[in-house]
Amino acid sequence: MRVSISKSKIKGKASAPSSKSYTIRGLMCAALADGESEIIHPLSSDDTTVAVSVLTKVGVSINQQDDSWGVRGVNFHEPDTDLFCGESAATLRFMTAIGALVPGKCQLVSGPSLSRRPIEPLIQALRQLGVNCSSRGIASSVLVEGGLKGGVAELPGDISSQFVSALLLVSPFAKKGVTIRLTTPLESKSYVLMTLECLEKFGIKVKSSKDLSEFEVSNQAYKPIEYTVEGDWSSASYLLALGALSGEVKVETLQLQSLQGDKVILKLLREMGASVRIDENSVTVKRQKLHAIKADLSECIDLLPTMAVLAAVADGVSEFTGIERARLKESNRVSALREGLTSMGIKVFEEANKLTIIGSLPKGAVIDTRADHRIAMAFSMLGPVVGGVIIDDAGCVSKTYPEFWDVLESMGGEVKIDGK
Repeated sequence: MRVSISKSKIKGKASAPSSKSYTIRGLMCAALADGESEIIHPLSSDDTTVAVSVLTKVGVSINQQDDSWGVRGVNFHEPDTDLFCGESAATLRFMTAIGALVPGKCQLVSGPSLSRRPIEPLIQALRQLGVNCSSRGIASSVLVEGGLKGGVAELPGDISSQFVSALLLVSPFAKKGVTIRLTTPLESKSYVLMTLECLEKFGIKVKSSKDLSEFEVSNQAYKPIEYTVEGDWSSASYLLALGALSGEVKVETLQLQSLQGDKVILKLLREMGASVRIDENSVTVKRQKLHAIKADLSECIDLLPTMAVLAAVADGVSEFTGIERARLKESNRVSALREGLTSMGIKVFEEANKLTIIGSLPKGAVIDTRADHRIAMAFSMLGPVVGGVIIDDAGCVSKTYPEFWDVLESMGGEVKIDGK
């Protein structure tokens, strides 16, 4: 699927899609509760579809209605087939831990991109807790055979916060409790805070140090609940950037008190000179002349593509640091951004942990998304500004935001879709 975007004026409003991260966390917690929970306003996307599929194969009953999913958990059984996690890192990592609670063996397999992303630190931490598990390749295949006992697990905090979240999910089932200690400072703290918030709603209490370097979880039981998924700030960032670049966009159904780290997009947009108005559960952004910014993105790494395309048209030299983990996402986003922006005539300098962008007027180009949804959505924001932007493999947005191209078109974007 290829999408061509012509120069156009943008004005409109849209509801933010539901949070992928909260949808998957809610599903996992509901699967661990003895009874029936209801997930309200879940996100339907590639990643959440594979999460549902994997949970169903280990005995979780999930009744999917339009805007509500009924989940009956705990009655796990050994799957009769491999658990295919697609490209969902959260599903693979969370289910690697939950597999320790499933009778028999669980073989988890990954899609091509996910198979290149790390999982060994989680495997090693689970082994410290008595779990019999192993991986082949980087994460192409993971075998889990149960045995969760509890105790102390040590692991790095600067590779993926999902490792910590995975351990927190299963720790309440360990008879002697679990202590999790991080050997390096935790990055993407907001995602662990989101996990802790979700656990608390399902009745699980966790003691944590102030700097989130250590966690203690006692043996306790999940409670079935009604769980409402809030809007996604990561996906909303593209729409807000669209307003800042080429018109006026209002995004509704955003939780302004959210723990999501990508909510910082509001602060970053203001620092660049965009007009940002906040109302109850909505944000409106209007185009203004943008200027360069220097920002550490280590706590909001998924915003790197959004910020990079904003910097491409801003006056001056922008610098983004704390970006090294962006190389371990669906693609190497640092090099993907450099190549894409360079093809549009923008000067970009890539270092190990810094990206420098000299703002100018971009030109149209064909963008290789590397099958990465965030690269596709970010570069599409430049289409209405300069025209002639072609997004290859544009269907990859279905990973988190299947309606994205329709929403862009509804706001006045001149979008032509080939091979839909």
